[in-house]
Formats: sequence, C-alpha cells, structure tokens
Amino acid sequence: QDAEVVRTRDPQCLAQCDVVVDVGGEYDPERHRYDHHQRSFTQSMRSLRPDKPWTTKLSSAGLVYCHFGSQILAGLLGQPEDGPVVTALYDKLYENFVQEIDAIDNGIAQAEGEPRYALTTTLSARVGHLNPRWNDPDQDTEVG
Repeated sequence: QDAEVVRTRDPQCLAQCDVVVDVGGEYDPERHRYDHHQRSFTQSMRSLRPDKPWTTKLSSAGLVYCHFGSQILAGLLGQPEDGPVVTALYDKLYENFVQEIDAIDNGIAQAEGEPRYALTTTLSARVGHLNPRWNDPDQDTEVG
C-alpha cells in the first residue's frame, strides 16, 4: 500500500528493493524477484501450481499473479483465499486476461490450428482507449 515504485535496471538499486518485477534476470519468490527473462526460465501456472491446467510460459505479470492473485482477490472480496468464490475468480481472471499477457509477452502465437488462449483484447488496445481521439478538441491527457 505504501510502496515506492522505482523504474531502474541498476543492479545496485535493485539489490536494495524489497520486490523486483520484470528486471534483474532472476526468479526467486523467496527473495521476491519476479523476472522471466532468463533462457532457463520455463515456468507455467501448471508447473508452479500443479492443480491448474495452464501451460503457457509465465511473464512477470503471470508470476506476480500466480504468487499473489488469490491473496489479493480474497482481500478485495472479503472471502477466504481457498474458498470457491476466490478460486473461481482466480481461474477465470487468469484464463481470460492474465494468460493473454503472458503469451503475448513471451511471443507465443495464439494458434497453430486450435487456439491456445483466448485473445479478448490487448493491453496496447486498452491503453490506447485512454488516449484522446485525434479530432478531440481537448487533447489534455492529464486526468484531473
């Protein structure tokens, strides 16, 4: 809640961080390091949580979701983390949103015949919808 977000690739600065996501070349959940940019990285939801069916290679977003998604959803919903509501929502949110981010970030094609994952939107498209239209007289992009 009171975290300071720092954008850097400086190893000395990263060493001082409590949590490092998508940089640093290290996946070590015990030290809160969540990067997927190593040649040896092959983790999927299923490899980390064998009760889950998805085999799409995780991005850093997927790693964070895998490790903290249930806890966050439980807190937001006021439901038990291992309860049926949180479990169902966790699975649906991964299958219909986070998995797409994982696949696109890792360059995984949607299909070689039968689609591997549902392409419901792209993060780029969502961000683009926040921009003013080219012919909008008010081009102020700052939200007031």
